[in-house]
Amino acid sequence: MAFLIVLAALCFLMLAAYRGYSVILFAPIAALGAVLLTDPALVAPMFTGLFMDKMVGFLKLYFPVFMLGAVFGKLIELSGFSKAIVAATIGLVGRSRAMLSIVLVCALLTYGGVSLFVVVFAVYPFAAELFRQADIPKRLIPGTIALGAFTFTMDSLPGTPQIQNIIPTSFFGTTAWAAPWLGTLGAIFILIVGLLYLDWRRRKAAAAGEGYGSVLVNEPAPFENGRLAHPLIALLPLVMVGVANKLLADAMPRFYGATQSFIPAVIGEAKPVVQEVSKLAAIWAVEGALLLGILCVLVFAWRPVVTHFAEGSKAAVGGALLASMNTASEYGFGAVIAALPGFKLIADALHAIPNPLVNQAISVTALAGITGSASGGMSIALAAMADTFIHNAQAAGIPMEVLHRVASMASGGMDTLPHNGAVITLLAVTGLTHRQSYRDIFAITLIKTMAVFVVIAAYYLTGLV
Repeated sequence: MAFLIVLAALCFLMLAAYRGYSVILFAPIAALGAVLLTDPALVAPMFTGLFMDKMVGFLKLYFPVFMLGAVFGKLIELSGFSKAIVAATIGLVGRSRAMLSIVLVCALLTYGGVSLFVVVFAVYPFAAELFRQADIPKRLIPGTIALGAFTFTMDSLPGTPQIQNIIPTSFFGTTAWAAPWLGTLGAIFILIVGLLYLDWRRRKAAAAGEGYGSVLVNEPAPFENGRLAHPLIALLPLVMVGVANKLLADAMPRFYGATQSFIPAVIGEAKPVVQEVSKLAAIWAVEGALLLGILCVLVFAWRPVVTHFAEGSKAAVGGALLASMNTASEYGFGAVIAALPGFKLIADALHAIPNPLVNQAISVTALAGITGSASGGMSIALAAMADTFIHNAQAAGIPMEVLHRVASMASGGMDTLPHNGAVITLLAVTGLTHRQSYRDIFAITLIKTMAVFVVIAAYYLTGLV
């Protein structure tokens, strides 16, 4: 019965998200409903002492990353730099390679620090224009954008500033550059296999005589070339974020040491505030890098940005609040579920998997799939089981960097089930339905999940980190 209660809570939240209801509202309802069926006396204490505590703790750590990433992405859009990058990529790759062009553009933007939600809005008009000219079915656009924005640049490539690559740093004491060889190998696998799959789908549609389509929804106006920034200038803020992230990640521990403490200047006696630098250095590094990226955009595109900055920044901050609150609610939900007797049965079943890396990969990707969120599912798994993962890895002589990369990549595997927020957003923006385009998104999801186990096998065969 305890197991069924936990399963019912997870299914309820998944169904609510799938039907479009707010996770911020339904995560506490699902969590407290499970508590009510388990021990009614614990509903209020668990809500205040566990759900809200974990939710606020997540926001304290990661909201600045969400906010700065959203603002940076909005400025890239307002400055026209995203259009310049798209135009340059198309010119380099060629309009005949529409799918490769869009994948590369999405990869450049996400690896440069632009939120994947922002990338969907920025790239779709150009993707529609390219696919229309090449007479490729529009229904293949979501799968193409998903490959470029939701996979290898989100959590595989070392140094990516996306939140899915930052969360493990606070659990394992690593940096965003953890296990660079394994991450790069996984990224190459995803890119090659993903492009082969999409090209196979394109050729199959062409053989059947299927074109772009006629009766379509939310079609953007054809793109008209205007005056664009030089592509090197447009790329500079993205390069700035990547380089600064690496330099700051290395410099923070040397500058602050293992811990940093201070005594607040208040009336009366105050306890010193102690910060564990090893758990925060990577987060500070990403925040600093995004700030430098924002300043870089302002320096090179002050006029076009300042004209629309007030409204643009409001939209960016609103999007960051919604995304971070959704994830934080799922984090609180996971903390409550992990405290129930039924979860122990699930944890024990996962513990039965003997290999520590396979154990972690399956645990993280399963919870990411259940919650429909890479960051939310990984946060739940690591909050509940990080100590066990670390203990098992240390016993097997596995570096923390490998744990980081496997957890990060696994979070972006089965997270893109139908109720995933990014999937719903992508389909809404492109004017397509799950029935029309989800098959290709799910295929990319399977490729991404396979890549995690390719990386694990590569580690055991070669010892590469």
